[in-house]
Amino acid sequence: MANRIVLNETSYHGAGAIKEIPGEVTRRGLHKAFVCSDPDLVKFRVTDKVLNVLIDNKLDYELYSDIKPNPTIENVQTGVAAFRASGADYIIAIGGGSSMDTAKAIGIIIANPEFGDVRSLEGVAPTKKPCVPIIAVPTTAGTAAEVTINYVITDVEKKRKFVCVDVHDIPVVAVVDSDMMSTMPKGLTAATGMDALTHAIEGYITKGAWEMTDMFHLKAIEIISRSLRSAVKGEKDGREGMALGQYIAGMGFSNVGLGIVHSMAHALGAVYDTPHGVANAILLPTVMRYNAEATGGKYRDIAKAMGVEGVDKMTLDEARKAACDAVAQLSKDVGIPENLKGIVKEEDIDFLAQSAMDDACRPGNPKDPTKDDIIALYKSLL
Repeated sequence: MANRIVLNETSYHGAGAIKEIPGEVTRRGLHKAFVCSDPDLVKFRVTDKVLNVLIDNKLDYELYSDIKPNPTIENVQTGVAAFRASGADYIIAIGGGSSMDTAKAIGIIIANPEFGDVRSLEGVAPTKKPCVPIIAVPTTAGTAAEVTINYVITDVEKKRKFVCVDVHDIPVVAVVDSDMMSTMPKGLTAATGMDALTHAIEGYITKGAWEMTDMFHLKAIEIISRSLRSAVKGEKDGREGMALGQYIAGMGFSNVGLGIVHSMAHALGAVYDTPHGVANAILLPTVMRYNAEATGGKYRDIAKAMGVEGVDKMTLDEARKAACDAVAQLSKDVGIPENLKGIVKEEDIDFLAQSAMDDACRPGNPKDPTKDDIIALYKSLL
């Protein structure tokens, strides 16, 4: 079987990288941008950093900000109608995963209108045309949606999130500018950073992992582990490290999938609107312990990448424990809650577990879970 790698055509990295946007627009012969950005970024003038670049270069745009933290089918359908009315021919997505996921779904439907009900995009949809060109500008260091072929939409009516995997949705340009992330509050920095670490660890141990993606994931674990604490403190080096680390994690997991940390986190987001990064961070150490015996020697590599000392002298069981403990300690150090108390209602656990079993990320888990396994994992965190 051949292993496939899909990445952006072009990406820019470093402080001030948004200044490269006009050159890309001109080179590609694009005329008017449909700018997708969430209301808080607009309110706090983060979006203006990019809009000012467009204005200074006399580039036309229209702003769309009807986007929720866990974007819904309605957000997408409203966005499709707004795009069609705008006369735009490309999208600039500014924000975290919510803005980018919304932009991807809009772009796909504009190019493939037969998927206009949105739900038909779940899983690996047979779209035929690349989406409207997207220039993605992340404002959080976590989702890596700017370099992935995945997006997640919430079905409010059915209280579930569904994952869409489509090579046609990847942004043509990613602009990873750490200055765009400089106003992230501590809590959001911590949550999105732990999301990035979850991507790297799940991607490294997933059934689809192979040598090239292992390279990305181990490097991402190393960078994130040394950068996240300082990023949460607002230090420049930490923020720059996280901007790069989360992107590298995205290069890997987008091509090999994830596991049940994400399956279980998607269920929490759909039912309780739990921030995705927080849900991942709470679940990750517990699910790592559950998966340990199915991962060979990979937890030893994870422990090394996280800077644990003396790993080579440890037994395999000791190294596995060290990796899990290092993740739990990092999560604690950046202020993530240690359990699901106050989030999960026990009467919802059966529904949550079934949602996790049905999630597109579940088959990639290194250990095949039963519904009872997932129920037990949720209950262990109450």
